[in-house]
Parts: sequence; structure tokens; C-alpha cells
Amino acid sequence: MAKTSKSKRKSIDKLLNTLGILIVVFLVIIGGLFWWAYSFTNTNVHNQLASQKIYFPPLGSPELASPEIGPYLNQYAGQQLLTGTQAKAFADHFIAVHLSEVAGGQTYAQVSAESLANPTNVQLKTEAQTLFQGETLRGLLLGDAYAFSTVGHIAQIAAIVCFATAGIMAVLVLLGLWHLATL
Repeated sequence: MAKTSKSKRKSIDKLLNTLGILIVVFLVIIGGLFWWAYSFTNTNVHNQLASQKIYFPPLGSPELASPEIGPYLNQYAGQQLLTGTQAKAFADHFIAVHLSEVAGGQTYAQVSAESLANPTNVQLKTEAQTLFQGETLRGLLLGDAYAFSTVGHIAQIAAIVCFATAGIMAVLVLLGLWHLATL
């Protein structure tokens, strides 16, 4: 009877160790895919932003003097815009501030509607064009650069969690194999 119980215990341990090994392999593969996603998004965000050659104004420049701009952008003064975090700061605290100064703070949709209603008004047409270009650039920086950068960061965290869990699981499997050898 004791021999049968020991045999069942060995079978269960073998099954659990095999399952543990499969879980470790699965977590490493999933972690690798998450890490690839992180690397892919960060590389693409960096390369796309680098090709645009956008630079923050230099420290102490009049462009950073505004209390709506300087406190948020001084840390990046003179640098090239290359990351999602920088893109968000530039979009929210440089472009948005300047856009709020066009047409009394109205949006492109509002000014465009007025421009269509008054087709001979050159000022409205110019303001609509400026707002369209600014809001488009702002949207691209937020939607493409910042959003994808954030998704990449989440993938990085997920990869680290997968690798850490795989490491813990590998230790448990090794302990299980040790226990199996002592039976």
C-alpha cells in the first residue's frame, strides 16, 4: 500500500513538474513577444520623431518664458524631440498654448465653419489653415508618438512581469525536481 501511494505521489510530481516546465516556456515566449513589442514601438516612435527634426527651444529663450510653457518644457530645452513623453509635453504645452492664441481660443472646427460662412474673409481662412496644421501636428504627436510609446511601455512592464514569473516558476520546478529525486 505504501509503495502504491509513493508511486502515485511520483506520478503527480512528474505531472506537476512537466506542467511547471511548460508554464516557464510559455511565460518566456510571451515575455519575449512583449519585449519585442516594446522594442518595436520605441524604435519606431524614436525613428519617426527623429526624422521630423523637431527641437525644443533653447533654455532661457522667449519661447519658454510663458508660465504655460516653460515649467513643462525647460527640462527638454534645446533637445531634439525623440520620445513619446517629449511629444506629449510639446503637444500639450507648446503647440496647444500657441493654438489657443489663434482666433481667440476657438478650435479649427469652429473657425472653419465661420470661414465657410464668410468665404471672402482672408483672416478666417488663414486662422483656419493655421489651426488645421497645428491641431493635426498636435494630434499626430499625441496619437502616434505618445500613445504608441505608452503601449510600448506597458508591453515592457508585461515582459518584465512574465520574465520574473518565469524565474519564480523555474525555481519552483527545480525544487519540484529535487523533491522528485528524493522520493
